Amino acid sequence: MTELLTMISVYLGQAVMTFPEWRPALLSLDFGFVGLGEFHLRWYALGYIAGIGGAWWYGSQLLKRASLWKSEPPLSQEGLDDLMFWIIIGIILGGRFGYVLFYMVPYQMDVLAADPLTVLRIWDGGMAFHGGILGVALVLWFFAAKRGVPLLSVGDIAGVTAPIGIGLVRIANFTNAELYGRPTDASIGMVFPEGYVPGSTPPAFNWETKEWVYRGDELARHPSQLYESVLEGWIPLIVLSILIWKFGALKRPGLVAGLFLLMYGAGRSIAENFREPDSFVSGLPEWLTMGMILSVPMWLGGAWLIWNALKRQEKQV
Repeated sequence: MTELLTMISVYLGQAVMTFPEWRPALLSLDFGFVGLGEFHLRWYALGYIAGIGGAWWYGSQLLKRASLWKSEPPLSQEGLDDLMFWIIIGIILGGRFGYVLFYMVPYQMDVLAADPLTVLRIWDGGMAFHGGILGVALVLWFFAAKRGVPLLSVGDIAGVTAPIGIGLVRIANFTNAELYGRPTDASIGMVFPEGYVPGSTPPAFNWETKEWVYRGDELARHPSQLYESVLEGWIPLIVLSILIWKFGALKRPGLVAGLFLLMYGAGRSIAENFREPDSFVSGLPEWLTMGMILSVPMWLGGAWLIWNALKRQEKQV
């Protein structure tokens, strides 16, 4: 393998970084003795768990500071606890059904027709972030209507806490060697394992030998998962946190949520120029991807929320 990577490096004329030799799971437990097979605690799942936990903690800190809000915090701690449960449901169902609607129905209908139950097999992979956002939006609307709490302020909490999970899950995408970038001759290029092992997830990892599988013709690619982690997660988190803690952004309901939508849409659209498009998506021009298209509603919704928040403020002056 070292010789192979050296040859690739010489061929490209660059210092190629190699994908780290870590497994896509933190640990694996064999329950074969009770007929359950092997259980893998994946970094991807841990990214979701840590992201949700981090969002709950940060939301709790915001609710404890009444001075951050226009009048009073929109939720009690108990209300936030209940909301987080429903947000988890919204992320899972929205992410999965969004993937089916946005990617499988237009491009993989034959797979759905042959096995309709694939819709439920979330463990086989296939979660769409834009679907998850839609699922969370529906949950927030339903929760606010049922509890009689201000929707825009609840949305602001979601807007500043969501980047925590996004940043962590994108790092998990990197550890899974999935959703990698387009080929590059830049010095930041990385050689990802792109081999295929039937029945494994991600496809380039052999769970029997506990090794990544290389085909031998890999090219250096952009580590676009890390770009996305920064652009979609950590930058929005830092910027929105500064606006909240230093400039009182939560006192303008909807402003933080709108800025999050705009910043995510911008970060995703930039990162899409470096990310390898899904192989089964066809019919789009080279400069346009499905991720960019699905970000358009976020741009529009974010712009409206910001306009509405600033307009409300002007009326009160």
